[in-house]
Amino acid sequence: MNDTDRQICMGPWDGPGDGPGAIAPPIFQTSLFAKASFGDFVRQQAAEHENYVYSRGTNPTVAFLEKRLALLEGGEAAKCFASGMGAIGAVLGGLLKAGDHVLFVNNVYGPTLELAQHLGRLGIDHTVVTDPGADVESHLTDRTALVYVESPGTMLMKLMDLRALTEVTRRRGILTAIDNTWATPLFQKPLGLGVDLVIHSLTKYVGGHSDVTGGVVVGSAELVREIFYRGHQLFGAVMSAMEASLVLRGLRTLPVRMEQHQENAARVIDHLLEHRAVAAVHHPYANHAPDDPLVRSQLTGYSGLLSLELRDGGFDAVSRFVDALRLFRIGVSWGGYESLVSSPVRPGNAAQLAAGGIPGGLVRLSVGLEGAQSQIEDLDRGFAAIAR
Repeated sequence: MNDTDRQICMGPWDGPGDGPGAIAPPIFQTSLFAKASFGDFVRQQAAEHENYVYSRGTNPTVAFLEKRLALLEGGEAAKCFASGMGAIGAVLGGLLKAGDHVLFVNNVYGPTLELAQHLGRLGIDHTVVTDPGADVESHLTDRTALVYVESPGTMLMKLMDLRALTEVTRRRGILTAIDNTWATPLFQKPLGLGVDLVIHSLTKYVGGHSDVTGGVVVGSAELVREIFYRGHQLFGAVMSAMEASLVLRGLRTLPVRMEQHQENAARVIDHLLEHRAVAAVHHPYANHAPDDPLVRSQLTGYSGLLSLELRDGGFDAVSRFVDALRLFRIGVSWGGYESLVSSPVRPGNAAQLAAGGIPGGLVRLSVGLEGAQSQIEDLDRGFAAIAR
């Protein structure tokens, strides 16, 4: 994390007017923008991706957030959405057509794959390869239009070599997209590694306060413009000015929060690695040396999302462990200030998990900002519950 990124996160308002002189960006809580003449209206509506006409398209508060996020990722343009799935849906639905094929690599967010299943009804096929080290080229077809990845991946946080991937896809003329939510734009910049589009759930670390949902797509001006007209305007997953202001508030403290998430997670992981009840810990800090070439080439830091495998796993053990926790609250999502716990384990789904490469005693932890010692003590409460 460098000072340039910090300054981008905290950059002053540079939109229409000066606020006047407002430290916090103004909230343009309006649905439409009147024009001085019909000629102005016609010209601006013809290029609505860069003009304020209707807030379903562009809005100054949202546009300011988009500019900040594009700068952070090193992209030419960005488009914000009402949720991470809104962003994902706009990429898949806006860029693909019947007959296309999508290759998903690594453990990918479940609803993304559910959407891919739905797109099969519209003639868009897909393949899932959960091994991040697999030979990607062997899974491509002459219809593959997009390779979609997560790195680190969902649940097991495995890394994949993004530069090696994009060397293949660029040679074949295939687009690439990555869900970069885990690392945030501060700890990983996939566009610089050759990836075409970067997606974030702004609900997670960037928003950071568990009080707003949002998503963003960052990439070239050409691709983002295409997504704007086909996947944003038509699908309508619009981020409001109020939501954008909450994400901007989170963005201003993102650098300091990510440093603390990283520090707390490292201490928690060190404790977990020594605990006899833990069979494995899944997180780049636990699974790769700091000087690992793949880590050094892609990551400049670590977030606080990790998973652990209980040595004597199964639904009963997972339930007793999770229910004994007090500081780690049971809930979906992650990346907020609070510590959260969840698990994909359900009664009777061990075989289904195994088919997807997920261990039967897996527990996911989002390590928040409360303090590592308190988090460790809480986890030990859970371990005590399964030792009885």
